[in-house]
Amino acid sequence: MTVSWIEQLEERLRQAMLAGDITVLNELISDRLQFVTPDGANVGKAADLEAHRCGSIRIYTLTPLAQHIEPFVGTAIVNVEMDMSGSFAGAAFSGRFRYTRVWHQEGGRIQVIAGHVSAIKQDPTPPP
Repeated sequence: MTVSWIEQLEERLRQAMLAGDITVLNELISDRLQFVTPDGANVGKAADLEAHRCGSIRIYTLTPLAQHIEPFVGTAIVNVEMDMSGSFAGAAFSGRFRYTRVWHQEGGRIQVIAGHVSAIKQDPTPPP
């Protein structure tokens, strides 16, 4: 598993999230997904796909700002800061978010098996 390979998968995932492409998301996400949302909820693959399918999550912008990929044998950990906007359950959101994803190779496929997203708190007062 190389960094460039994971970069390509990350880009496919980003494009699928922007498009709400359930087919590609289904391909890239493991059936055993454990994903923690910004509010601390743990969701699996079915709930994640359903949120995209029914439109409860819509992503309008998803721009990577900084990314670090740490490959291991059969696994890679990705940490990426994103500038993101969209809506969740009808409420608009925008800001900077940090994703951590674990890509795992099993049975000839590389898929996201675990992840977490957190809002990055912006300091309202810049330093002097």
